[in-house]
Amino acid sequence: MAARMTDGGNIPGTGYHDRNATSSDEWNLQNVLPNTGKPWYKQRHLVLLNLGMIIPYLSSTTNGYDGSMLNGLQSMSQWQHFFGSPTGTRLGSLSNGVIFGQILAFPIAPWLCDHTGRRFPIFLGSSLLVIGAVLQCAAQNYAMFLISRMVIGFGGLIAVEASPMLVSELAYPLHRPVLVGYYNNLWYLGALLAAWVTYATYFMGLHTSWAWRIPSLLQGFFPLVQVLFVYLLPESPRYLVQQDRHEEAREVLTKYHAGGDEHSPLVDFEMQEIILQIQTAKAASKTGYREFLSTGGNMHRLFIIVAVPCMMQLSGNGLISYYLHLILNSIGFTSDPQQLRINGGLMVFNLVVSVILASLMELAGRRRLFLSSTIGMLICYVIWTVLSAVNEQRHFKDSSLGTGVVVMIFIYQICYNAGLNGPPWVYVTEVLPTHLRAKGTNIMQIASTCVLIFNGYANPVAMDAIGWRYYVVYCCVLAIEIGIVYFGFPETKGHSLEEVALLFDGDEAFGDRLTKSLV
Repeated sequence: MAARMTDGGNIPGTGYHDRNATSSDEWNLQNVLPNTGKPWYKQRHLVLLNLGMIIPYLSSTTNGYDGSMLNGLQSMSQWQHFFGSPTGTRLGSLSNGVIFGQILAFPIAPWLCDHTGRRFPIFLGSSLLVIGAVLQCAAQNYAMFLISRMVIGFGGLIAVEASPMLVSELAYPLHRPVLVGYYNNLWYLGALLAAWVTYATYFMGLHTSWAWRIPSLLQGFFPLVQVLFVYLLPESPRYLVQQDRHEEAREVLTKYHAGGDEHSPLVDFEMQEIILQIQTAKAASKTGYREFLSTGGNMHRLFIIVAVPCMMQLSGNGLISYYLHLILNSIGFTSDPQQLRINGGLMVFNLVVSVILASLMELAGRRRLFLSSTIGMLICYVIWTVLSAVNEQRHFKDSSLGTGVVVMIFIYQICYNAGLNGPPWVYVTEVLPTHLRAKGTNIMQIASTCVLIFNGYANPVAMDAIGWRYYVVYCCVLAIEIGIVYFGFPETKGHSLEEVALLFDGDEAFGDRLTKSLV
């Protein structure tokens, strides 16, 4: 039970007044937003804050570069010859090399986020990514290439866990959903660059290993930018409050949310919400990860943070992300340059579509996007499966069927981007309270890793063994996902990070304080 208000409603030990002692009409986000009469892009403090989000975004960009680069390398004769044309589990191990590194980082990443803040893990993880990229470029054999990918996975997980948390906890309240939505969309920027870099270096010559070494080295560029500039960003105010550094947190909010106005009602509102939620959470907090099993609300959160990453990776997109080469082979598109152009064109398409959809995300809401996305993907996969089956029966002589599959892949990506690219990180950071956010993000990464291991080994083996018939599995999975979203995902649109707790915990979200002013 959180401590009761004393001294006329003051929050003990903070110097802040309990806003629930004030009229609910007076205390709500819309009433405390500053009315400057200017759009955000004409307010220097908001421009600087939003531009600064590019630094944590680059963690997602590096992730996207990795997936697309491996797709491109598989379509390069130079890489295939150097590593002996790996297939099946041997190829799956290269894809899963990053996953093996992530597994080693799981115990470390949440501890770093909880005890060192959000910026240091980004710095540390990005430094390791630079080292991994150099090793990958210098690889002399299969084993060295695999080890370099493990280093990339280890550093990448540390940076990826902290990055969306920093964006979510630092963003201006009205901009948070779109800014967090952009985080995962920047995956496609890295994927796009990797696709066209591998296409360009392919023409360096059939007998030069630099055709694949250059793309491998460039994987370290974005992490290097993060290493150099991450400390130009302020620390998360929610982390600072969690560490009882209230004045530092207020300085961050005053500078970046209120443009230096020390008497801003918005800053007062945010500080009081953050302090109230964190104090209540600390008072009720159990031991470590077991807290996810302590209440019905936390178990519901646990269900969501496991379901969301499984949907992100197990909706058939894993085939496109890492094994587009095998898909294109299965429909008769076997030319190296042709595959590289399709891969590059798909990434350009994805980047444009995902940014547009993320900009509109706040209009539709999270649950509606999840539903429309899963339904659309199921329809695409059914058509894709039928076209692939007929194409095989006709011995790949009808090129229009192969073209139809490629078209369905592009339409599928629209549906995927609508619900499973931008919204997941927004949704997960919203449903998790501050004191559980690092641990919850870690659980999300563990769930994602388990599915990625499955994708890494099962997908290439199954595609080699049964071809298009494997798509039926994903049709069934997508049908199950529709039911999960419909029955298990509440709508969080229109609530602050602290207010979302009411959807899961009810009146217990803020202890024994009144909650009517939040709704």
